[in-house]
Amino acid sequence: MTKYDFDTVIDRYGTYSDQWDYVQDRFGVANLLPFTISDMDFATAPGVRAVLVKAAEKGIFGYTHWDNPAFKGAIAGWFDRRYHVAIDQDAIVYSPSVIFTLAKLLEQFSKPGDKVVTFSPCYDAFIKTVTSNNRLLLEFDINHGVDWAALDAYFAREHPAVFLLCNPHNPLGIAWSGAAMQRIVELCNAYHVAIISDEIHMGVVRRGTVVHSLAAYFNQLTVQKAVISSAGKAFNVTALGCSYALIPDARDREEFTFGLEYRSALSSVPYLGMLATIESYAHQEDWLNQLCDYIDGNYAYLQKYLKDELGLDYQIPAATYLAWIDITPLDITMPQLQDEMIHGQKVAIMDGRVYGNGGANHLRFNLGAPRSKVEEGLKRLGAAVKTLQE
Repeated sequence: MTKYDFDTVIDRYGTYSDQWDYVQDRFGVANLLPFTISDMDFATAPGVRAVLVKAAEKGIFGYTHWDNPAFKGAIAGWFDRRYHVAIDQDAIVYSPSVIFTLAKLLEQFSKPGDKVVTFSPCYDAFIKTVTSNNRLLLEFDINHGVDWAALDAYFAREHPAVFLLCNPHNPLGIAWSGAAMQRIVELCNAYHVAIISDEIHMGVVRRGTVVHSLAAYFNQLTVQKAVISSAGKAFNVTALGCSYALIPDARDREEFTFGLEYRSALSSVPYLGMLATIESYAHQEDWLNQLCDYIDGNYAYLQKYLKDELGLDYQIPAATYLAWIDITPLDITMPQLQDEMIHGQKVAIMDGRVYGNGGANHLRFNLGAPRSKVEEGLKRLGAAVKTLQE
C-alpha cells in the first residue's frame, strides 16, 4: 500500500489563495499564519494530479457534457461503498458549487419572505445565501446539543418552508446519527418542511465514525428534498469548480436543470473539475483514509496542547477538519484575543461570532494542514492567551 505524505509544507503564496494571499481582506493585516477558510494545505491525491496533468498535456478544454455514465457512476459508486446508500443515477445533477446549488434550491423550495431553519452556529455562507435571497433565516442553537422537543415546538410555531441541514455539521463537527436523521425526517414530514442536506464535509471523519446521508431517507420523505455535495472538501479540489446534487423527484430535478442551463446559462461542466471528481471517487479512497488518520492525529495534538498549556478540556468531534474551541474558561474576551493574535502573534483563527447564534467565545481552527503548521499555530494561540492573562 502506498503511504502518502501529509507532512510536507507547500508554499501557497502566489496561488491567489483566499486563505493565504488574501488574509488581509478579512483580518486587516497581511502575512498572518492562517487557520481560516475551510480548504486544506495538503496537495490533492497524486492520482488526481496525474489525471489533471494528462488532460493538460492533451491541451483541449472545450465545452464538456456532465450527464455521462463516468461522472454519475463515480458518484453513485462512492455513495454505495463509502456510505452504503444506493443512488438512482437519474437523481444526480451537476452544479458549479454547493452554495450555488443551495441558492437555486431555495428559489425552488420556497418563496421570498419564507422562513428557513438551520442549526447554529452555522456555516457563514448559509447566513449570507439565505438572507441575500430574501428568505428569513431562523438559527436554532445546538451548541449544547439538540433539544428535540424544543425543535418540534419551533417548527410548529414558526412554520418554516425549508430546513437546511449541514451533515456533518460545520463548525461543530457533529456526524448526525441514524436516530437524529430519523427525527429530522419525521419533523419535516409532520410540518411539511422541505429539506436540503449539505454533505460536503462527509468524507472527513474520525476513524470508526458512521455517517448517514439524507439520501438513505429519500423514500421516507414526503416533502421536497435534496442532497448537495462535492469532492471539494475531502480531496481539496474546490477551485476546480464541480459539485453535484441528488434530487430524487423528477419534476424538481427538471426544474433545477432548466434553471441551470437556461436561466443561469451553465450547461457545461468544468472539464478538469469533472475529471478530478471521477478520479477521487473511483480510485482515491485509500488516500482519503490516510488523510483522515492524519487529521485524527492533528486533533489529538490539539487536544493535548489545549489541556496541557491552556487548561481547556477540548472534546474531539466526530467529523470535519475544523476544531470548535470554547475560550470561555480562559476569562478573556474574544476581541482581546483576536487583537493579540492578529497584531501580536501574527496568526489568523476564525472568530466564532462569524457563524451566528452560539458562536460567541469560540474559535474555529482549521486542522487541514501539516502537523508543523498546526504546532506553530497553537504555539502562537498559546502565546496570545498567556500575554493577555499576565
